[in-house]
Amino acid sequence: MKKNVVISLMGVQRYDETPPDVIELVTQGQLHEEEDGALVLTYEESELTGLEGTRTTLRIEGERVVMLREGELNTQMIFEEGQRHLSLYETPYGTMSIGVRTWSLFIEMDSSGGELEMDYAVEVEYSTAGRNTFRIQVREVSSRKGSEEDVEFDSEGQGAGGKADPAGL
Repeated sequence: MKKNVVISLMGVQRYDETPPDVIELVTQGQLHEEEDGALVLTYEESELTGLEGTRTTLRIEGERVVMLREGELNTQMIFEEGQRHLSLYETPYGTMSIGVRTWSLFIEMDSSGGELEMDYAVEVEYSTAGRNTFRIQVREVSSRKGSEEDVEFDSEGQGAGGKADPAGL
């Protein structure tokens, strides 16, 4: 059964010789467990993230996370601690091959929510384009009206947050 959830995302992007770029966002999404035990978290990107018209799906498969983006931007990225995976990154401006090298992966999540943290580098043409830390906290939407944990959302399903990440996390 799909559950409505509140998703808090925080990303830190680091590039050589520039200050880190910190992004925070709160949004709505859905979480469910599949028959094979994989957890699937889905949410719609918005203008705030620079990916309006794109749906992001995170499939948590034991010690591996597969991120699928479909819409204006299309990609599949695989995160496995200590591993490097290649994928195609399709944008309206063209397609490029990227590598994702996962340095660390922390997963503490079940069908009610939890936490996910990934530390990884993105490589373009075998050169590191940046190092990223991506933290997601997921909790079920409270059924109690006026709960202190309730979050107000706008018409696009976006809650209070900071800057958005135009690179897509």
